[in-house]
Amino acid sequence: MNKSDAPSMSLIQDVVQILQSARQNAYKAVNSEMVIAYWKMGKRIVQEEQHGEQKAAYGEAILKTLSVALTAELGKGFSYANIRNFRQFYLTYPDEAICYTVCSKLSWSHNRLIMRVEVPEARVYYLNECTNQMWSTRTLERNINSHYYQRLISSQTKSDVSILDQDSDKIPANDFIKDPYVFEFLNIAEPVSALEQDIEKALIGNLQQFLLELGKGFSFVGRQFRISTETSHFYIDLVFYNYLLKCFVLFDLKTGKLTHQDTGQMDMYIRMFDDLKKQDDDNPTIGIILCTEKDETVVKYSILNDSKQLFATKYMLYLPTEEELIAEIEREKRFLKIS
Repeated sequence: MNKSDAPSMSLIQDVVQILQSARQNAYKAVNSEMVIAYWKMGKRIVQEEQHGEQKAAYGEAILKTLSVALTAELGKGFSYANIRNFRQFYLTYPDEAICYTVCSKLSWSHNRLIMRVEVPEARVYYLNECTNQMWSTRTLERNINSHYYQRLISSQTKSDVSILDQDSDKIPANDFIKDPYVFEFLNIAEPVSALEQDIEKALIGNLQQFLLELGKGFSFVGRQFRISTETSHFYIDLVFYNYLLKCFVLFDLKTGKLTHQDTGQMDMYIRMFDDLKKQDDDNPTIGIILCTEKDETVVKYSILNDSKQLFATKYMLYLPTEEELIAEIEREKRFLKIS
């Protein structure tokens, strides 16, 4: 074969891309049909159960019998536990439209995790975020276990905290801020003896997981970011840009209780960044102080109480229990009442 007869690299790349795209589309189609099939199976099982006089015993007998029959006919994948999951899937989403428009876009593994979430609003949130942000099952499981949704809504304590996008539509800044943040992926043992710079370094060393915890739209700009005036240099712990909010987000990391000096310092950083770094098409800079404990007096009487660009949130170096999270949310409500 002459050299001129050999296929070009562009041809090979195009053909490979076509095949890979076809395989991906085929996988999505098969996955979608299987999720829908599981929902239909669950619906049919529930319909059958409703004919029984003693529903609990009758239902369990149906599941066991069906498991044995399907395993004999179709092979693995139809254990008693899986059959129960199919039934629970339908009971969780009895609205067929939800199954077809949302659930079918996710894998069965995603759906199986989400349907175990007890709070309906949280289930809707995880369904939408998994679909839009393409979370892996590992990310989803971590976010559910760390009470991602509850931490997000607990930060929504300031009224009318929003910015304008280019189309003049209000975007709630609180939708991008959690309280508390959870950094269990740093594997820092308790009692915590790490210094601020150690935690900061660990966060950058685990940047991918840190970005996932921060949420959608964040991109890393710099660590110990220097900002200078004519007479002085200042160093901001962590600087990000959020392309959805269209603004810079500054983080100041503290290993102790929040102080009025912390809020004053961050307020100065925000003003300097708006003056020296913000572009004309950027929205106002947001500053977030990450601390291990808040002070009610500081929350009530500092600039934190009035500023719509300044936030103080707690961070935890371990996964909180549900009881711990509830206690944090109640404490945050108390801060709101006194401020």
